[in-house]
Amino acid sequence: MANRHLARSIALQSLYEWDFSGRHDEVLNDIVERNVAEFASGLGDSGFVKKIINGIVDKSADLDKIITTAAPDWPLEKIATVDRNVLRIGLFELLFADKDEVPAKVAINEAIELAKTFGGENSGRFVNGVLGSVYKEMGEPGKDALPRKKKIKDVPFEDMPIQKLGGAVVYAMHEGEIYMAFVHDIFGHWTLSKGKIEAGEDEKLGTLREIKEEMGLDITIKAVLGNNEYVASDPELGKIRKQVSYFLAEARYVDLVLGPSGGLDDARWFKMSDILELNFYGDILPIVTKSVNILLGGALKEESK
Repeated sequence: MANRHLARSIALQSLYEWDFSGRHDEVLNDIVERNVAEFASGLGDSGFVKKIINGIVDKSADLDKIITTAAPDWPLEKIATVDRNVLRIGLFELLFADKDEVPAKVAINEAIELAKTFGGENSGRFVNGVLGSVYKEMGEPGKDALPRKKKIKDVPFEDMPIQKLGGAVVYAMHEGEIYMAFVHDIFGHWTLSKGKIEAGEDEKLGTLREIKEEMGLDITIKAVLGNNEYVASDPELGKIRKQVSYFLAEARYVDLVLGPSGGLDDARWFKMSDILELNFYGDILPIVTKSVNILLGGALKEESK
């Protein structure tokens, strides 16, 4: 079922672009084709993406009316674009999908996971509340006939699997100024390039490899910036702890080449003086701020690789 989860992610990405750019139906198919090709070229069930997309467009008026009714305190245009389209996906599958193919609880749970992964801090709870109220109004169909064998039980935080990642704030000197390189995700945030550290791999060497793959840069690690940790949902493993080690790294000022990393749509250099205007995630901003203070404070000390 991991392919279905990926398909829903691609559907969300495409609906986000469609909605954000003015909901022009004539370009939606091109958006879907491009996103499948760029971010899910190995997806064997691309027809499922199109089925969701076409169904939502066809039922958009009904779906939006239901959202407005189920969330009366939130005018549709005030709901975050990600959350709005997660709700459309969840409601479409909940109300109009073949129940043998997508049971009600699966539709709700998948939407909640999309919200937690791509939305804000409270998106999961918001989506859960809206879809939960609709589900109750429907009489909770299939409540006693849910498949249980694949359900992943909740585990305490300390028992969750851990995935190690390495990331970097990358800077370069160009024409007497400091520039910093960031990647942009499909949900409108500038963030740090990072990637998975393989089992037994040195964190610094793994970070060098990931930055090269994601932005096409050869970097030299100059300082340790710190670590952060967050809980993410894996479609097969359930809740996992992602532990990220961040470094400050120097590179030459060359053109960035965005690698085939799902969920990213741009990579760009910015003058240090301009980065305060960028839309960062809350947990990334302190890392970036620390790197700026190090660079401006002259306290940079090169660390061995």
